[in-house]
Amino acid sequence: MNFMTRSSLLPALVVLLLAAAMFELLSGSSLPPVVASHFTASGDANDFMPRRLYLGFMLALTVGLPLLLVFAHGAVRFIPPRFINLPHRAYWLAPERLAATLAFLQAQSTYLAALLAVFLCFVHWLVVRANAVQPPRLPGPLFVTGLVLFLLALAVWIGAFLVHFRRRA
Repeated sequence: MNFMTRSSLLPALVVLLLAAAMFELLSGSSLPPVVASHFTASGDANDFMPRRLYLGFMLALTVGLPLLLVFAHGAVRFIPPRFINLPHRAYWLAPERLAATLAFLQAQSTYLAALLAVFLCFVHWLVVRANAVQPPRLPGPLFVTGLVLFLLALAVWIGAFLVHFRRRA
C-alpha cells in the first residue's frame, strides 16, 4: 500500500470523522434557528428545517454513512465466498489470497468513506454560506465544481478497484 499502511487507515479515518463532526458543529453554530436545507437547481432555498435537526442529519450522514461503509465492508469476511461478487472471484478468494483480498477491500472502503466525508463537509460548508445571505442562496457553480471533483475522485476509486481485481498477481 503506497499512501498509508493498512494499519493506519482506520485510525486516520476516525480522526477525519472527528474533525468533520467538529467542523460541522462549530460552523453550524452560525446557522439561523431555521436553516435553508434544500435548494433548487438555480440555488434558491425551497425547504427548511430547525438547526438542531439539520445538524443531526448532517452529522448522521457525514459520520454515520462512512462508518456504515467501512463496517459493511468489514463484514465481508463473514459472508460465504459464493455471495461475494468480484472479477475472478475464485482466484481472489482462494485461501492463500483471501486475507490480502479482504485487507484490500477494507482499505478501499476506508478511502471511499474518507472521500464521502470530505464531500459531505463541503456540502455542509455550502449550506452555511447559503444561509449567511438573505434570502438564502446556494452558490451553484461551487456546488457543481465540488460535485464534479467528487465524481472524478469516485471514478479514480472505481478504476483502482477494478484494475486491482482485473489482474491476476
